[in-house]
Amino acid sequence: MALDAHARTEDPRDPRQEHVSGNVLVSIGALLLGMLLAALDQTIVSTALPTIVSDLGGMDHLSWVVTAYMLASTAATPLWGKLGDQYGRKRLFQTAIVIFLVGSALCGMAQNMPQLIAFRAVQGLGGGGLMVLSMAIVGDIVPPRERGRYQGLFGAVFGATSVLGPLLGGLFTEHLSWRWVFYVNLPVGVVALAVIATALHIPRRATPHVIDYLGTFLIASVATCLVLVASLGGTTWAWASPQIVGLAVLGVVLAVAFVAVERRAAEPVLPLKLFRIRTFTLSAVISFIVGFAMFGAMTYLPTFLQVVHGVSPTMSGVHMLPMVAGMLLSSTVSGQIVSRTGRWKVFPIAGTGVTAVGLLLLHQLDENSPTGEMSAFFFVFGLGLGLVMQVLVLIVQNAVSYEDLGVATSGATFFRSIGASFGVAIFGTVFANRLGDKLADAFRGVDLPAGVSVDALEADPRVISELPPALRPPVLHAYASSITDVFLYAAPVAVLGFVLAWFLREDRLRGSVTAPDVTETLASNPVERSSYDEVCRALSVLGTREGRREIYRRIIARAGYDLLPAAGWMLLRIRRYGSVEPGVLAERSPVPLPVILEAGRQLEERHLAVREGLDLVLTARGGEVAERLAAAREESLAELLGDWWDPDRPTDLVQLVRDLTTELCGSSREQPHEDRPTARLG
Repeated sequence: MALDAHARTEDPRDPRQEHVSGNVLVSIGALLLGMLLAALDQTIVSTALPTIVSDLGGMDHLSWVVTAYMLASTAATPLWGKLGDQYGRKRLFQTAIVIFLVGSALCGMAQNMPQLIAFRAVQGLGGGGLMVLSMAIVGDIVPPRERGRYQGLFGAVFGATSVLGPLLGGLFTEHLSWRWVFYVNLPVGVVALAVIATALHIPRRATPHVIDYLGTFLIASVATCLVLVASLGGTTWAWASPQIVGLAVLGVVLAVAFVAVERRAAEPVLPLKLFRIRTFTLSAVISFIVGFAMFGAMTYLPTFLQVVHGVSPTMSGVHMLPMVAGMLLSSTVSGQIVSRTGRWKVFPIAGTGVTAVGLLLLHQLDENSPTGEMSAFFFVFGLGLGLVMQVLVLIVQNAVSYEDLGVATSGATFFRSIGASFGVAIFGTVFANRLGDKLADAFRGVDLPAGVSVDALEADPRVISELPPALRPPVLHAYASSITDVFLYAAPVAVLGFVLAWFLREDRLRGSVTAPDVTETLASNPVERSSYDEVCRALSVLGTREGRREIYRRIIARAGYDLLPAAGWMLLRIRRYGSVEPGVLAERSPVPLPVILEAGRQLEERHLAVREGLDLVLTARGGEVAERLAAAREESLAELLGDWWDPDRPTDLVQLVRDLTTELCGSSREQPHEDRPTARLG
C-alpha cells in the first residue's frame, strides 16, 4: 500500500507503530473539510430555496437549482476518479476545491435564476471531485486495516450535514441572506486549501487509464435531455412542441450512440455487460426510484413548510429532522442486521413499501395539519428510504465479479443520482402545472388587488402577504395541494420499486461484503473507487467490527493452539518488534496491565518466550507459533473473499491480504516482506 512518507516512525521496538501520526491526522482533517463542503451543499440549499425563488423569481425553475448541481457532479465524478489515478490526486483535489469555491462565489452573486442555475452547475463540477478524491486520498495515506476507522469519520460528516444542512440554511437565510448559503463555503475551502498545500504528502503513483471521455459526455447528455424534457414539457413548452419532441429524439439518438461507444471503449464508464446481471439491473432501477423519491421530496418539503405553514426557514429545517432521524436510524440498524445475519432481501422490499406508504401519508397533509402529524409522516418516509438505501450498494457488490466491483458500485449510486435529478425535475413540472391551474380556479371571477395577479402569486410566494386576509386561504390551499399532489404522483413509482424488489435473488453474502458506510448511504454523488479499494474497505471494516479480542481468538483457534487472545497478540507483537517490555506495552496500548502480565506468564510457562532483563523475546518454538498465527490470519482473510479468491486470483488481492496481515500481525525483522510464508494462501 502506498503510505505517506511521514505517516509512521520507524522505531522497530515501539508498540505504537500502528498509530497514524499527527501529520496524517491533519491531512485527514483537511479532507474532511473538503467532503464537508460537498456534503453540506446538498442539504443546506433546500431550506433556502423558497427565499431564493422569492428574491430572484421563477418558481417554475426552482427544481433546476438542485438539478443543475446534481447533473454536473454526477457526470464529472467518474472523470475525477480516473484523472486522479493517472495524474496524482493532490493537485486535482486542490483544483476541485478551487472550482467549487468559484462556483460558490458566483452563486452568491447571482442576479437571476438562469445565472444561479449556471453557477450551480460550475459548483457541481467541483463538488463531484471533492467527493471522489477525498475518499481516494484516504487510501493513499492510511493503511488498509485503519481505513475503516477514517471512512467512519467521513460517514459521520454526512450524517452531521444531513441534520445541520437544513438548520444552517434556515439560519443564514433568516438572519443574514440566502447568499450566505453559498458564501459560507469560501472560508472553509480556503482553510482546506492551505492545510492540504502544507500537510498533505501523497506518493506519486500514476496508474495509466484510457479515459472514456466520449462515453461520459454522452451519458451526461442523455440525462440532461431527459431532465429537460421532464422539466420544460408542459410548462415552458407544450408536450407536442417542436422543442420538446426534438429534445426527446436527441436523447434517444444520444442513448444509441452511448451504447455503441461503450461496446468499444477500453475502460467504459458504465460497462454494458453489467446489465446482463439481473441483480445489477434490478438494483439500478430501484436506486433510480429511491433517488427519485428522496430528493424530489426533500426539495419541496421546505417550500410546503415555509409557504403553506408560514414557518421560518430555520424552523423548516427543524421540522425536517424527523425525516433525517428516520433515515439514519433505519439505515444503521438494517446495515448492522445484514452484516450480522447475511440476510438482506427483506430490506429493499420493506424499504420501498414503507417509502410508498410515506409518500401517501405526505399526500394527506394540508395547510391545517398539526406539527405532530407532519413529524410522524416525515419520520415514516425517512424510515423507508433508510431501509432500502443501505443495502442497494451491498446487493450489487455481492452480485458481480471482482474485476467489475468498483464500476458496479459507482454504477449503482450513479443511477440514484440520475433518479434524483429526474425526480426533482418531474416533481417541479407537476408542481408548476398544478399550482397554475389551482390558482386560476381559485380566483376565477374574483377581483384581485392592484398589482396582484395569478402569475405573480405563482412566481413569488411573498405576494401572498399582500392579499386581504379573506383571499389568503385559497392561495395557501392551492400551494398545499399542488405540493402534496407531487407525492401522490411519486407513490406509484415507489410501488414499482416494491414490486421489482420481490424479483431480487437473495444470494449468500461473501464474507468480505459488509454494509456500506454512511457516505454510500446518504451521498447523492457516485463515488468511484477501484475494485481493490472496495475489497480493502470491506475487509478493513470487517476487521474493526469484529474487535481485537475476537480477531485474535479466531486466529489462534484457526492455527490450532490453545492460547489466551492476549498471548497470541503479544506473540505477534514480539515477532514484529523483536522484543517487548510488558510494562511499556501496557502504557502504550489499550490492553490492561493485568491482562498483559497474564499473557506473558502463559508464554513463559509454555516456553514460547523467555526473559532478557525486562524484555520478552521469542524462543525458537515461539517463533514457529507466531509464524503459524500470521499464516492463519492470511487464511482467514482469503476465506472471506469467497469466489473472488479463485485459482486465477488478481495479484493485487494477494498483495492486499498480505498487507492487512502485516499490519495486524507484523512481520519479523529478519524476514523480508516478500519472503513471508504464503503457501497456506494457495
